[in-house]
Amino acid sequence: MLYYRQRAIDQIVILTGAGISAASGLSTFRDADGLWENHDPMDIATPEAFARDPALVHRFYNARRQQLAQVQPNTAHRALARLQAALGDGVYLVTQNVDDLHERGGSEQVCHMHGELRSMLCLHCGQRQVALATFDSATECPRCEARGGLRPDIVWFGEMPHYMDTIEAHLRACDLFVAVGTSGAVYPAAGFVQVARSAGATTIEVNREESDVAGYFHHHYTGCATDQLGLLVDELLAGRVG
Repeated sequence: MLYYRQRAIDQIVILTGAGISAASGLSTFRDADGLWENHDPMDIATPEAFARDPALVHRFYNARRQQLAQVQPNTAHRALARLQAALGDGVYLVTQNVDDLHERGGSEQVCHMHGELRSMLCLHCGQRQVALATFDSATECPRCEARGGLRPDIVWFGEMPHYMDTIEAHLRACDLFVAVGTSGAVYPAAGFVQVARSAGATTIEVNREESDVAGYFHHHYTGCATDQLGLLVDELLAGRVG
């Protein structure tokens, strides 16, 4: 059994956002120098944008995939992997991020609610598969061999995030909810803290500054995730009994 500040904890849900990967060198979206400062999301992150100008969309995601190959997981990713290794099925990790830094940092269970950069979806055969380093509208699908149907396996604006039923079930069953590096501006993820808190969970925010939904959290660890998350994990594991 685990105890956090005198409260028994059996199930933990952790939500991570762009802030956890920023320390690895990946650009966030909403910061002053973020991706949306250089690109209109309506031009690169909607189904309509892809239908209108697939070449632009492919260039954007090919570049992000190439950038991903140049960065490494940081101490925050490894801290969560350490918590999962210690508690097993007692930790359910959900990420808004499309990078694979959690996996490379050692996490064996990661729920990618917004899709994955290293995955591609064929609109012809409906199959998801490991993404090629670069691909575009002329690339042949490795499964069905049709051309013109491959798209980034990313949840765009206007599309439903993946695994929502499973995520909600975990939120309603958890005793502790932790949000790391999230702005609290993007729904439905921004509403997870309310779901967990209404079900009786203790809620913790780990962030450089208060998010848009900071008022729903019981506790705040303010600062860079690479520093604060290790402290939180140490505190949680120190409260393990048996």
